[in-house]
Amino acid sequence: MSTDSPHWRRNLYVCLFGSFTNVTAMTLLLPFLPIYVAELGVKTPAAVVQWSGIAYGVSFLGAGVLAPVWGRFADLYGRKLILMRASLAMAVCMSLIGTAQNIWQLVALRLLAGLLGGYASGAVVLVATQTPRSHSGWALGTLSTGVLAGTLLGPLIGGVLPGLIGVRGTFFLAGGVIFLAFLATCAFIQEENPRAAGHRRAAGHSAWSMIPDRRPVIAMLVTAMLLMLANMSIEPIITVYVATLMHGGNVVLMSGVVMAGSALGSILAAPRLGRLADRVGAWKVIVLCLVATGVLLIPQAFVTNAWQLVGLRFLMGMSLAGLLPSINATIRHSVPDGAAGTILGYGTSAQYTGQVVGPVVGGFVGGHLGMRAVFLATTVVIFVGAGYNWIIRRRCAAEFPGAAAEQGPNPA
Repeated sequence: MSTDSPHWRRNLYVCLFGSFTNVTAMTLLLPFLPIYVAELGVKTPAAVVQWSGIAYGVSFLGAGVLAPVWGRFADLYGRKLILMRASLAMAVCMSLIGTAQNIWQLVALRLLAGLLGGYASGAVVLVATQTPRSHSGWALGTLSTGVLAGTLLGPLIGGVLPGLIGVRGTFFLAGGVIFLAFLATCAFIQEENPRAAGHRRAAGHSAWSMIPDRRPVIAMLVTAMLLMLANMSIEPIITVYVATLMHGGNVVLMSGVVMAGSALGSILAAPRLGRLADRVGAWKVIVLCLVATGVLLIPQAFVTNAWQLVGLRFLMGMSLAGLLPSINATIRHSVPDGAAGTILGYGTSAQYTGQVVGPVVGGFVGGHLGMRAVFLATTVVIFVGAGYNWIIRRRCAAEFPGAAAEQGPNPA
């Protein structure tokens, strides 16, 4: 039975606002986090850097671990309820971070925010399950712009607000804005048959046992990890790489422009590529975007000035933008309603795995083989991912012709 909601557009825009505010709150502390860590009693510069990294990364660790759990709760008890829980928890946690008295409290509260938050991943589940399948690519692409915009604007906002209202005031304001998202979620999101899928699942079937053909789902989980690995493997070396391309000037500012270029390209392209996925099939868009990403990585290894790198990262951001919405759309088309939340939660965990593995691999390759080798090694990984998706898609197309050729077997 379809769970498409007649209110799906309104749900989408509320989730877009909620995802933007939550992601912005999670990233706005980047510019002033070392300052806040020092205020909490950490003394030496090395310790400040170490604790800043721990405090920032622990939230994403918590979110990645619990994403499938919250996805299963969403399947059983309704997706709106999970969004309400996540936004209220984030509002409280962000406000409490502004009251931290030592570094251990900061780390604990950031971990708690990751464990109890997850609005953006929950929004993906609700939009994917409540939107008509013919519009799912566009809707998920539009939703992803909220996450991308929050990632891009969060550090910029965090660079301005502390000077106006103080570091602790910035956290209080962020908590208040997220509370508005909580109120909007309560008031305006309407979910059709929130527990119907859960009742069908209550018979004791696991999410995996409900999937007719697991190959498309496994391919999407692998691709979700590759997506973040490709993007994040370059991040640790961007500043150092830009320094080798510039002869004077503000290296830090230009590095920020390079990183922002990728996010801006993704924001502009995500809804358009999502709409293309609705027309030609999400899996075709995935293969196309992986190939385009691999091609665009190669010249990044041989640029001669920073603005060339900005342009290539902008174009690569556009190619990466088509991946995540299409991955989520393909998962949605490949699993029944009662398993959608859990499997999309695994997709979120796969992305966080790529976020963790990418910088580690990039730093290792860059340190031992040189910075240009990072781009070339990532290219090989992306092309392997494109070939893997092409092969699995061809096999599924042969066994499930028609619509199933694009999305896997159509679950009952």
